[in-house]
Amino acid sequence: MAEALVVGALVNGLANVVLDRLISSEFLNLVVGKKLDRKLVEKLKTAILAAKALAADAEQKQFGNELVREWLDSLKDALYTADDLLDRLFIKAQIRSKVRTRLPHFLDLSGRKMVTKIEEVVERIEDLEKRKDTLGLREIQTGSSSWRPPSTSLVKGNVFGRDGDQQALMKMLNDNNHHNLSVISIVGMGGIGKTTLAQWLYNNKDLMDGVDLKAWICVSENFDVVETTRNVIKGISSGVCSLDSFDLLQQDLKKKLSEKKFFIVLDDVWSEDADKWNSFITPFQDGRKGSTILLTTRKVNVGRIVQHYNSYALKGLSDDHCWSIFADNASFPETNGSSELERIGRKIVKRCDGLPLAAETLGRLLRSERHVEEWNKILSSDIWEFRLANCKIVPALLLSYHHLPTHLKRCFVYCSLYPKDYKLDKDELILLWMAENLLQPPRRGQTLEEVGCECFNDLASRLFFKQVHNDDEKYFLMHDLMHDLATFLAGDLYFKFSEEIGEKEETSELINLRYLDLSWSAVKTLPESLCNLCNLQTLKLEGCSKLTMLPNGMYNLVNLRHLNIRGTPLKKMPTGMGKLPRDMNSLLPNLEYLDIRRCPNICRLPEGGLPPNLKELRVGECEEQVRGVSWLGNLDNLTHLTISGHGRESRIKSYPEVGLLPCFPSLTTLHIQNFYNLEILDCNELLHLTSLQQLHIEFCMNLNDMEGEKLPPSLLILKIDDCDFLGADCKDKHQQTWSKISHIPTIQVNGEQILQLVHISRCNPIHCLYIFI
Repeated sequence: MAEALVVGALVNGLANVVLDRLISSEFLNLVVGKKLDRKLVEKLKTAILAAKALAADAEQKQFGNELVREWLDSLKDALYTADDLLDRLFIKAQIRSKVRTRLPHFLDLSGRKMVTKIEEVVERIEDLEKRKDTLGLREIQTGSSSWRPPSTSLVKGNVFGRDGDQQALMKMLNDNNHHNLSVISIVGMGGIGKTTLAQWLYNNKDLMDGVDLKAWICVSENFDVVETTRNVIKGISSGVCSLDSFDLLQQDLKKKLSEKKFFIVLDDVWSEDADKWNSFITPFQDGRKGSTILLTTRKVNVGRIVQHYNSYALKGLSDDHCWSIFADNASFPETNGSSELERIGRKIVKRCDGLPLAAETLGRLLRSERHVEEWNKILSSDIWEFRLANCKIVPALLLSYHHLPTHLKRCFVYCSLYPKDYKLDKDELILLWMAENLLQPPRRGQTLEEVGCECFNDLASRLFFKQVHNDDEKYFLMHDLMHDLATFLAGDLYFKFSEEIGEKEETSELINLRYLDLSWSAVKTLPESLCNLCNLQTLKLEGCSKLTMLPNGMYNLVNLRHLNIRGTPLKKMPTGMGKLPRDMNSLLPNLEYLDIRRCPNICRLPEGGLPPNLKELRVGECEEQVRGVSWLGNLDNLTHLTISGHGRESRIKSYPEVGLLPCFPSLTTLHIQNFYNLEILDCNELLHLTSLQQLHIEFCMNLNDMEGEKLPPSLLILKIDDCDFLGADCKDKHQQTWSKISHIPTIQVNGEQILQLVHISRCNPIHCLYIFI
């Protein structure tokens, strides 16, 4: 029932994916041999287009009509069947192409088995189209949403209606100043504003006066006392903690907190397990008076294991305060209640039940919409009546999702694969969207990565993601309720499990699996059946410290696009791959992303070169890899290259060395990081990178000189982070450094843009104008 309620939100996106594949050059090349009936292919395209036009109307009507929901579910199944059939065609073609250079009898597509399957899909979709009159569906041609706010990932930090709560909590904290340890819980339902209030307290300078140590820790549903203890140590020690033993962790934490006044926030705590809490709390007992652990939780009994415990129940906001949040996020001008839009808006806000998150999200939805009819559509939507037993989906959030452009819906639902409170890596998520074919085709002159960046920023601007600033750390999260929504919407679309995979686990039945993440697991070997997953596009094995070899049949993963083996101590590659990576270029033809950092046994690659379609490569954290990148060869399609040093152990003083970097004609982004002892950057060794647009230099603390003429003239952005000497020279515009970088339009040091002087002349009637940018 749950997935049937929302499949319409995914159908349009899925239809677009299938249609894009049908008109792709790869598919047309397969059909050109006339082994597959052109008329049958056209019939499939026509049927999908007709059903897609009806799906837009069905999506609007599904909430009031169960038959429409069933119709959408049937269409979704038919489209997935079509997509799976196309997968099989492409896979068989690729496997054949490794054996033959020509395909005179392409896959026996003229055989009845394949033709019958395609005919069955066409018939199913046509039958669904014939039911349109019975269901009252009409054709609506879908386009891009007109409700598109400006793309930005920054979220305002205004706090409305919490003055009384702020004062009450500050008093509660001050009243506990004579205790060595106090635990205070902010308790309330999801979306009520607990985290926002805790952030306000955490960043209050007056309240933090006299605090020696503070840390912000996301705990979430799985309260792991070992991991949480380690995270507290990292939080108060600039992110450094190399201990594994729980006993050593507790001793270290106790030593660090002893005779110190600390303020520790544990955000989103669920566990009421007294044994876990008693174990966790032990090292916190010897702090200075006034030390506090602040919890945010939905459960009133969390943390009730210390002597000095207080809870604060956070209530919903008044309608007026919710209106202030809504108006602020909608950029709505003050009208004193005189406008029709404000009258409708206040009615919408009443339906938010005092939840700030609901008011925020709806405000963002309507930010660029000023038509009364559209606001009335939101007010009168059937989604407000959406209720399911044991389901806590907030209708306001579902309503915001419902009005997302089609291409954003699937990108958002895909994020259900992540656990709650997971720190999202923007670049990695974009690559995964690419691997799953979730993004729209790029416009002329635009890369697919740029399309993904627009999607991410768009979702963030609508508050589906939120950017978090904690001390020196910046990252993105999904709010709990947003994660609940994504998980609910996904239904059976994605499968995930958190248990350890068995070495003999059978995976061959998951024939349509496209994404497999075993990162940081204790797996020692992978089952040979893994190699039967011909549809697999993403394989993540990062940090599998006990995995020393891969299955022999890895060469069968012809659709693999994203491979991450960072920090995995592989001793050798599979024998079935002919001493891979020598033959990697022909055996993994679709590989676009490869991360081999911190793989000490992979120090040189390969005689035959890397896959020709590789677009992003991350190497390093191994001295031999870094010094030997000349083995990369000619990667004509490579656009992003990350080279990581070996941190404090790196002995490299000057980089890149002469002739080290090959010519990468398409390289637009170069990231050089973690060369702690690097002193000189040789600009001349980068000049041959003629397409380079962005250079990011990070964690090169001793870098103080740039040798050579200048950085490449094609550069548009230079980012310098945590490079003390070089950063200071750029800020001060030191002549020796500035002369090599002044031609770059955008220069950022630790996130702060450096102002440049631009001279514009011969602009009549203006004779000369100086502008600081």
